[in-house]
Amino acid sequence: MQGGASWSRTATVVLFFAGVSGTAAAQSTADTSKHPLAGRMLGSASAPVTVYEMSDFQCPYCRDFAMNTFPTIYTSYVTTGKVRWAFVNFPLTSIHANAEPAAEVGLCAARQNAFWPVHDLLYRHQDVWAPLKEPAAFFVTLADSAKISKATFLACLQSPATQNAVRADAESAERSGARSTPSFYIEGGLLIGAQPPEVFRQVLDSILKVKQRGK
Repeated sequence: MQGGASWSRTATVVLFFAGVSGTAAAQSTADTSKHPLAGRMLGSASAPVTVYEMSDFQCPYCRDFAMNTFPTIYTSYVTTGKVRWAFVNFPLTSIHANAEPAAEVGLCAARQNAFWPVHDLLYRHQDVWAPLKEPAAFFVTLADSAKISKATFLACLQSPATQNAVRADAESAERSGARSTPSFYIEGGLLIGAQPPEVFRQVLDSILKVKQRGK
């Protein structure tokens, strides 16, 4: 089941609090130059709150979040230095046949510092590539749209290391407790579903207030 299927604007926000596990803990303090999410992070490294978005490029609820909710969060929290945002691949391969190759496309774009433009293209054109039996040709056109090296992009897509990196992302998401997409790991809690901006605002403002009082 995808995360957006279980909420409404009047639904109670579901937050599960637990200790940070595995790579999620290490990532919060890693040197950005060697960070496993390098190229997939936005915002200041000194931001008091870090959000790990665990998403599937073929998930329609993830698309709704990326296109309609994230721009508001980005403007209010990321550009203002309050939140650092990281994207973690969590392809639901049992229901989305093209989710894993799309995640590989995103990773290969990240290695040419073009993750976020390609992220937007993947979601914007999801209705084009998601139903394709062979989406590779369409994915290659994204290299041209993002103005990155096609040769480097193709070599990356053909590398087994890229597939392994997507699987490592997915395993990290599962260790954090995510079972559906989109899910958001926020300072020890898991926010589930494509919640509207006001829900994120409530959660983030609450955490920021606690951190401010702790100074």
